[in-house]
Amino acid sequence: MYQTIQRIPAIKRAKAMPKVEAPQEFTLIDQLLAEQKQLQTPVAKFSEVHHRKNPDLADHYRSLIPLTKPGVGEQYAFEVSLDRCTGCKACVSACHSMNGLDEDEAWRDIGMLHGGERNRTWQQTITTACHHCADPGCLGGCPVGAYEKEKDTGIVRHLDDQCIGCSYCILKCPYDVPKYSKKRGIVRKCDMCHQRLAEGEAPACVQACPTEAIRIVTVASNQPAHFLPGAPDPSVTRPTTSYVGRDIPESALAADREALTPQHAHWPLVIMLTLTQVGLGLLAAPLLGLAPSSGPVVSLGSPPVINLKALETLVFTPTASSFVLLAALGIFFAGMGASILHLGQPLKAWRFFLGLRTSWLSREILAFSLFAPIPILLAALHFSPEFPFKSLIHQVTVWSAFPVGLAAVFTSVMIYVDTHRSSWRFPITASRFFGTVLVFAALSLQLAAPSPLHAILTLTAICLKLIPEARMLRHAEDPDAAWTPDRHTALLQLHPLGPFLRARHLLALTAAFVAFINPWAALPLLILSEILERQLFFQSVYAPKMPGNFGPGGHH
Repeated sequence: MYQTIQRIPAIKRAKAMPKVEAPQEFTLIDQLLAEQKQLQTPVAKFSEVHHRKNPDLADHYRSLIPLTKPGVGEQYAFEVSLDRCTGCKACVSACHSMNGLDEDEAWRDIGMLHGGERNRTWQQTITTACHHCADPGCLGGCPVGAYEKEKDTGIVRHLDDQCIGCSYCILKCPYDVPKYSKKRGIVRKCDMCHQRLAEGEAPACVQACPTEAIRIVTVASNQPAHFLPGAPDPSVTRPTTSYVGRDIPESALAADREALTPQHAHWPLVIMLTLTQVGLGLLAAPLLGLAPSSGPVVSLGSPPVINLKALETLVFTPTASSFVLLAALGIFFAGMGASILHLGQPLKAWRFFLGLRTSWLSREILAFSLFAPIPILLAALHFSPEFPFKSLIHQVTVWSAFPVGLAAVFTSVMIYVDTHRSSWRFPITASRFFGTVLVFAALSLQLAAPSPLHAILTLTAICLKLIPEARMLRHAEDPDAAWTPDRHTALLQLHPLGPFLRARHLLALTAAFVAFINPWAALPLLILSEILERQLFFQSVYAPKMPGNFGPGGHH
């Protein structure tokens, strides 16, 4: 009885005991997933710090900026830690909000470098803004002094109230830093949040980065920074931004280097450059006083004979030469008028003299201002009655026209050569700009005194101008050739800009043969052809900039 009574609870206890299972084995994937649950992303850590220390984080961010101003020979500079940058664009967003930028405006960009071999590749995100260069190209190129480099901090600042919106600083900067604001008609750029630095506060991009990849440091102005392979040549402007934390091989490439994206056409500049050079070229016949009755100056024979009588009787006549003069006058000033359309703030352009010491744009404005009265004076003398010293004034005007005009064209050439863009180097730019003058100088002879010789001169001038353009295209012939700026230009002209290239050549050759029959019909064809050539000049240039992203446009 006793044993039975005691056995019942034991049986119940046995039934209540849980079933012991075999220990579970965790795989490597299970371990990694469990570990991942304990990890925090940079954004989560950033949020935790703000939640824990809010609202006073001033001391935390002061560790990311210098607490004293730079000494003699020093300046502030950005320092970017490559192994911390994740490409999250928090810096871009913070800069945009802090400075109240337009929707399509950005002062800080994110790009990508990549490289390596087939079996071992790598990529690196890059955050970039103004490099506050030791020798800033934007400052030297501005025609109105709208840039200044602070002596005590080295920060390169843009003075919005001084800017005329010419955008030349955008062409001068090899890093694509200044941005044009259509809403305001001026250029703007990063100023390192200089007001915040003056108060001991970190710039917006520094404060917003969740991994603290960006900081402000003090550097020696005359010491080269540890810059990026795959970025534009730092020797041109000597940028001060340092990229640290990861060694980037010299073979690194910008992700968007080979993206065939046409550049901005700058249509007012296209019209201005083309028409001013056309007008200058057309002045050749009126300046020589060439008229149909004079006959050719050179007779083709064996040997060729110079017609001295024709040279002695070169006088202005109210015939074809008069119409050529009026055409040159109208076309030239149409080009001058188009130049105004390129400025966002044209009423401030009178201040161009402030940049004469350093800016080729200031010198161009001065040169064309000096030349502009000459064709007007020529037309006035041509149609005015005789008066004392008319012959002397006419002679001085004639002899000064081409030297001043060619000097003005030279300043136009140097504006683009001074940007250090390979596709705009001196031989290429000079052959295009002076070639336009030569072509229309030859055509003006045919307009004023039609003859087979003058038509042949026109054809020859057109062919001479087309040869350098055709030579550029040969860089695209080999599909396996290494990338170069010239190859980039050639591929742009042949593919995205191919229709414009073919139209340019067709119109030029058509005008050359029409000039034998009716030179006045050839004039508009040739002008349209030159406008297309100048469009290709702007849109097919390889524009250096900081690395962008993958994709057709390589947008930052």
